[in-house]
Amino acid sequence: MDENKDSPLQQRIRQQRAMLHNMLVDPMHRAANRLSEVWGDREAMDAELLSSMRKVPYVTYLYALNLEGQQISANASAEGLIPEDFGRDRSHRPYFEQIDPESDMTLSDAYISLRANRPSVTAIQKVYRDGQHVGYLGADFDLRKLPITRDVYTDPSRWRQIKGDPAIRGQVFQQTRIPSRLDNHIDQILPVVEELITDNGVFHLKLHFSSSRATVWTLDDPYRYQVIEYEDLVDPDICLAFPHRDYPADAVVPSQSIKPIFDTFRQLRFADETIYLRAGSVNIFNGIVGLNFSCDGSHYIPFDQFLAKDSDFWGGM
Repeated sequence: MDENKDSPLQQRIRQQRAMLHNMLVDPMHRAANRLSEVWGDREAMDAELLSSMRKVPYVTYLYALNLEGQQISANASAEGLIPEDFGRDRSHRPYFEQIDPESDMTLSDAYISLRANRPSVTAIQKVYRDGQHVGYLGADFDLRKLPITRDVYTDPSRWRQIKGDPAIRGQVFQQTRIPSRLDNHIDQILPVVEELITDNGVFHLKLHFSSSRATVWTLDDPYRYQVIEYEDLVDPDICLAFPHRDYPADAVVPSQSIKPIFDTFRQLRFADETIYLRAGSVNIFNGIVGLNFSCDGSHYIPFDQFLAKDSDFWGGM
């Protein structure tokens, strides 16, 4: 887990959390101050929580807790009060256990809510009365309703190596590559898949050498992938089944690099009888080449770095 703490995705998560925290600090502080004025009066607290629903952005539920994590109010929601939550023990919920004693407001890590069974976060705000810490204001948020989670995360181009199933790795030197039908006709098939990308609108293609098939995503139908089996891969007429499309001007991978990528796939498939390529993929828009080897190890590599490596490098890997 620690090795991923500084990954680009983790950095993005921390940035999103900081934005959410900053958005909530002031409205949660104000709501807690208003709640403190009626603290201990259950009916008045419930009314104040309902009123604050309009003032805390994107909140799903508001409630009051004592210092031990017992709920001393109803749940306030956009639909009204939920009185059956009075008396609920929240002391063992992740958001209560994560309270920062040094901060007035703590924003929890995401967790799965008990009621909706959905990813949620909770802000816990300390409530003070006459200078004394008397309890907490809790605010639950459904991740779907938070606007800062909606913009698209784009994975930056970087080389990643991921280990696979230990059971497969432990037996790797007891196996030998068995030629597949794709292997036996690879010189016929590689020009076909190259053509599908450069002239027929396929932007993501994964070639499964061991099972003699390909999965493709096309510009005309990007939300659904298609499986092309060996009998079709080996037939150049398959290109007639896909409309002609000009190679996208915004593709990261130049069209002239597609053939060298597949040629390198061929090399990695046959270079060694024990450690060999099981599947290879290329996406022309993010520029990433994916490799899965017989040891179940995977690589995700920017295409230019992939093409810059020679056979000696891959032999050492």
